[in-house]
Amino acid sequence: MSTLDDLRSAIDTAVATGLLPACQFAIGLDNEIVAFESFGTAATTDRFCIFSATKPMVSLAAALLIDEGALALTDTVGAYVPELAAAGLGDITIEQLMLHLGGFPNANMPGADGGDALLRPAAFTTWRSEWEPGSRFEYHYESAHWVLADLIDRVTGRDFRDVVHERITAPLGLRRGLGLALDDTNNICDLVSVTAETDEDAILRFNTAAVRASGNPAGGAFMTAAELAAFYQALLHNRAGASSAALWPAHVLDDLTTNIRCTLPDPMMSVGVNRTLGLVLAGDDGMHELRYAIFGHHCSPGSFGHAGMHGQVAWADPATGISFAFLTNAVDADMMRSGMRSNALATIASALEL
Repeated sequence: MSTLDDLRSAIDTAVATGLLPACQFAIGLDNEIVAFESFGTAATTDRFCIFSATKPMVSLAAALLIDEGALALTDTVGAYVPELAAAGLGDITIEQLMLHLGGFPNANMPGADGGDALLRPAAFTTWRSEWEPGSRFEYHYESAHWVLADLIDRVTGRDFRDVVHERITAPLGLRRGLGLALDDTNNICDLVSVTAETDEDAILRFNTAAVRASGNPAGGAFMTAAELAAFYQALLHNRAGASSAALWPAHVLDDLTTNIRCTLPDPMMSVGVNRTLGLVLAGDDGMHELRYAIFGHHCSPGSFGHAGMHGQVAWADPATGISFAFLTNAVDADMMRSGMRSNALATIASALEL
């Protein structure tokens, strides 16, 4: 077993290397945040870009619309987005889109264009298929979730950023994390490159107000570690705080947190990806620590979560009831180093005795 002091000591050691300018961790249990601390230059009031840990929130919003009949997993994206049909991507199903099977992993959305309902579909017309949809898994860093956001816009007639807040974060009592107001600049830890090799144009653009406001649905939410850990407690308990009211339909949540729909191998780690419509499951094959370096050694097979680029960690373990979030503003070109650190911290958290 491990203690919170073990976790603090490991983070203090990492901060002392100079590779973690600012960071936070939070632990959730019994639908409450039981530990929340900041390190380096961060305060507990500070928010971080959570990168791809954003994806489950957007996916849950889409799953709710699917459950309500506004979309269907078997629908093709071209039925809703003619710009994608014109680009040769119209036959991709919504299920393939949500499982990173769409075949357009490297399609680019320039700058803050994705937040504009006119510029976003214009960018779609320039995208091209890279392989046959459904034939293999390759992580779509941003492209698939820009399409998902556009679908949310089109079927609701409302801005996807508003939909995600009203249906996912606001019911938890959390402030808006996706699509910040242009003047919402306080208490955010700007990203800091800690290695000279980092592609600053691609990553540090999230330090700009326009990109933050665009609400990148694949990686542009801003939260504290406590807010992220609270979201995972909600995925475990389907309620907010002491409330007894369900936040979302139980069957939708059960599908998102337990139903593995894709086990194709990840080309980076050569292990089955174990993806649901929005999350990664640890699984019982003993390879869980290789799944995006988010799961600790002691996480149970039913644990679910999602990583964020450069070491962000978020998961919940139904066996222990613990949710864990670790966030940092470090941008490190050495992805192996940040992954090993995330795994080490997750391993301590997965063995906590609280």
